[in-house]
Amino acid sequence: MSSSLRRGALAAALTLSLFPLAACAAGNHAETLRVRPDNAATSVGDIEIQNAVVLTQATSDGNSSVTAKIFNNGDDEQTLESVKVGSLDAELSGPIKLPAHGSVLLGGEGNPSAVFKGGSESKNDGDFKDIVFDFSKTGEVTLPSLALPAAGYYTSFGPSEKASPTETESPESPTTEGATASPTATEKITESPTG
Repeated sequence: MSSSLRRGALAAALTLSLFPLAACAAGNHAETLRVRPDNAATSVGDIEIQNAVVLTQATSDGNSSVTAKIFNNGDDEQTLESVKVGSLDAELSGPIKLPAHGSVLLGGEGNPSAVFKGGSESKNDGDFKDIVFDFSKTGEVTLPSLALPAAGYYTSFGPSEKASPTETESPESPTTEGATASPTATEKITESPTG
């Protein structure tokens, strides 16, 4: 076989072997377009939700919360009316308005929040939970999301670890009452009989 035929055969083999690799990024249905980030995101109507995560505390009796970036791509303002994870309803920090063509970050300092008080349903770190966001015009938007501890990157977005006011008041009450009800040292001396 001549050297020109060998070079031609090698060039043809090389071209045919590179052809499948070039097809990966070609066209509207390319495989590279199917790569998605590993966080919960969805789009329904004018509402788009990204980076939705259920955040838990390390203690089993602590609260949970949801963090997400919510976009309103429509021409009308909408209100986030409720957030649910399973059968748990979140306590919203107030009416959460989504301005037209605007966005809201749920969770974190200075942002609106959705906190779940107690309950065990949102406590299994590593599980996928269905979060249901209910909007005034779009209605319910459901997406599966990962439950993660409020640690590392998510520390500032998670639920507060502070105890509720009722828990801090109960231990102080008996101590204060006991101190005022018991007699003082001077009272005991005055009440004792003199000899």
